[in-house]
Amino acid sequence: APVLISILLGASFSRYQVEESVEHLLAPTHSLAKIERNLVDSLFPVNRSKHRLYSDLQTPGRYGRVIITSFRKANMLDQHHTDLILKLHSAVTRIQVQRPGFNYTFAHICILNNDKTCIVDDIVHVLEELKAARSSNRTNFAITYPITHLKDGREVYNGHQLGGVTVHSKDRVKSAEAIQLTYYLQAINSLNDMVAEKWESIFCDTVELFQKSNRKVKMYPFTSSSLKEDFQKTSRVSERYLITSLVLVVTLAILCCSMQDCVRSKPWLGLLGLLTVTLATLTAAGIINLTGGKYNSTFLGIPFVMLGHGLYGTFEMLSSWRKTREDQHVKERTAAVFADSMLSFSLTTAMYLVTFGIGASPFTNIEAARIFCCNSCIAIFFNYLYVLSFYGSSLVFTGYIENNYQHSIFCRKVPKPEVLQEKPAWYRFLLTAKFSEDTADSEETNTYESHLLVWFLKRYYCDWITNTYVKPFVVLFYLVYISFALMGYLQVSEGSDLSNIVATATRTIEYTTAQQKYFSNYSPVIGFYIYESIEYWNTSVQEDVLEYTKGFVRISWFESYLNYLRKLNISTGLPKKNFTDMLRNSFLKAPQFAHFSEDIIFSKKYNNEVDVVASRMFLVAKTMETKREELYDLLETLRKLSLTSKVKFIVFNPSFVYMDRYASSVGAPLQNSCISALFLLFFSAFLVADSLINVWLTLTVASVEFGVIGFMTLWKVELDCISVLCLIYGINYTIDNCAPLLSTFVLGKEFTRTKWVKNALEVHGVAILQSYLCYIVGLIPLAAVPSNLTRTLFRCLFLIALVTFFHCFAILPVILTFLPPSKKKRKEKKNAENREEIECVEMVDMDSTRVVDQITTV
Repeated sequence: APVLISILLGASFSRYQVEESVEHLLAPTHSLAKIERNLVDSLFPVNRSKHRLYSDLQTPGRYGRVIITSFRKANMLDQHHTDLILKLHSAVTRIQVQRPGFNYTFAHICILNNDKTCIVDDIVHVLEELKAARSSNRTNFAITYPITHLKDGREVYNGHQLGGVTVHSKDRVKSAEAIQLTYYLQAINSLNDMVAEKWESIFCDTVELFQKSNRKVKMYPFTSSSLKEDFQKTSRVSERYLITSLVLVVTLAILCCSMQDCVRSKPWLGLLGLLTVTLATLTAAGIINLTGGKYNSTFLGIPFVMLGHGLYGTFEMLSSWRKTREDQHVKERTAAVFADSMLSFSLTTAMYLVTFGIGASPFTNIEAARIFCCNSCIAIFFNYLYVLSFYGSSLVFTGYIENNYQHSIFCRKVPKPEVLQEKPAWYRFLLTAKFSEDTADSEETNTYESHLLVWFLKRYYCDWITNTYVKPFVVLFYLVYISFALMGYLQVSEGSDLSNIVATATRTIEYTTAQQKYFSNYSPVIGFYIYESIEYWNTSVQEDVLEYTKGFVRISWFESYLNYLRKLNISTGLPKKNFTDMLRNSFLKAPQFAHFSEDIIFSKKYNNEVDVVASRMFLVAKTMETKREELYDLLETLRKLSLTSKVKFIVFNPSFVYMDRYASSVGAPLQNSCISALFLLFFSAFLVADSLINVWLTLTVASVEFGVIGFMTLWKVELDCISVLCLIYGINYTIDNCAPLLSTFVLGKEFTRTKWVKNALEVHGVAILQSYLCYIVGLIPLAAVPSNLTRTLFRCLFLIALVTFFHCFAILPVILTFLPPSKKKRKEKKNAENREEIECVEMVDMDSTRVVDQITTV
């Protein structure tokens, strides 16, 4: 049934869809910045927002962007490079997109200026004037930074268009190592958007072709589609590495379940355990496809979530099988396995469903995290059902094979030792087995001890880790672990940089690196929007507005505009009506304000009075774009200022959509999952046999999570969507591995703590070790994937597995030997006279049933 269900649901991959919107996935769902963007869009036309400024002021839209620099750090403003850049600009504007019946050029799809011409970056006009000045041998033309003047009298901002600038006195540019050009496109309908998307693709090809013919310069193209394409590219570049990972896990799973004894070896169960996990994952993927879900690259983590949980459950069942008696019927052995292992597996599965279920709830503000948790819940639920049915049935089949003394691989009847002696050596090696009738009763329970991992734990490791001389070093090592974890924990940083989720050898990474290298003197342009009708003619209001903009570089008209208002107000002393009329006429007639009129909204009332209902200006903060924490602090500072100021204003930049409350949005799933896990542990403390199990489990989970957060920070992993999802999984992975150990130890009676620590390791250590080895081998190929997303995934999952393994096999075995719960030590009387001897007289019935007839104490 599981196989058929998986095949039927897996057929839904014909409806396979990919999520196109990165903002939908990674921006906080409930974001104040999105509301602010809607307000800005309602006040000012989107098309005109690109005018005169490089930065995307309201909405990213469609665009093509390129950074031109030199390998030798040459001056990009010299004659050779100026001509080269203008030649590239000409080639870009001649790009054609062929559609049935018409060829679209840049002029057809560009955003238009007030005079119906295409808006291009002002740096192009600067370079054209520079070229004209050189042609006429004029030496008085100077470029200033970050604001320069054109020959038509306009002041233009070039802080985001000139990079690596060296200046003379009075901000005169001596040289610039990089120049950035941006081409904005219209996307007003589906056809227009399709043409613009195609234009972006041809734009990148044109730039790359242009560089091949000019190898002394380096060009970094980037478009509005680059981030989406590079985000999904992770899935494509990961394919062969994931196949390698699957092959390695299959190989090691088979080896971990194999023994020299050909009857008791279980290689097929190792393979079938992995197949169980695969079927559950395929079923979950089919359900997501049928319900309209869309794939994204974060789903690469789901197979590893399933691998850690599913394989441990199957290996734990196999360990329980080894503890059963061989002379029992298969049904009795299977019942004993389910009774021994499925209780803990059911509880850990419930914990997975609770923690990931909370992450899948509407409380999660990051859509990518919510979808990941939802899909993980579905996969884990079906994995539980398939372990009960598919893997349980497989265990029964192999049980019958073992009882019939058939070969574990070839299913052939194994001949008895006397028959094997007549066969060749290789034949005897392949069919080596121990027959129960040839084994003494006292050795029957040791049949499986020839398994390498069982033998290693029982004969060597358990005695070594509980040695009195080893314990101090383990405690010391744990203190070192806590110290380094604390050091990293205090340095945790939020990872709102979108380049952390894309493949490495991509345009996004190359462009972002160049952007931060050459253009990080000024942070993105921030729109400062006043959305009320204020008394612009009032001098105190003018002072208030300027007061709120202190600490910024003014790149718009607003300061000169307010100065103009002062002069106008002082010189005329006119009342409001005449003042606003003169203001309106000034903007319509005065050439120095002609291109500023779009930044003020005039409203005409019934009495023909003109009023200003909204206005805006543009600011550049003096922060470094490489330090996103500063930009985030700036956003929060401006938000608080807008609540206390006398003037109603908002600030906006498209990057704020991703940064707005990012820390609380990302951390919420982890926080909610931790709270739900602790609540579940507290509640179940009244249901389990001993509440100390949950106490130790809670402490262990806290220790593991603390260490993982600290060490991932030291390993340069930021707290972002991917790492938070891994931390949620880390809670469950720790409970998966540590709960059976702690349960066996706490519930043990009599003997000493050390004895029960050894017993817990012997009973559950093999399953933990088997699943850990398979998990690590599966993770190793992930480290080689050229993607920042998989790099984060590998580092977090590797640390979770390593730290959990360290706790299971070192910290807990040592600490539990001298901390509660205490055990009742069996008192052995040294006096030989008080020794008891039991004499049993047995009677054998005709059907070979042994019956104890008499017990006599001597």
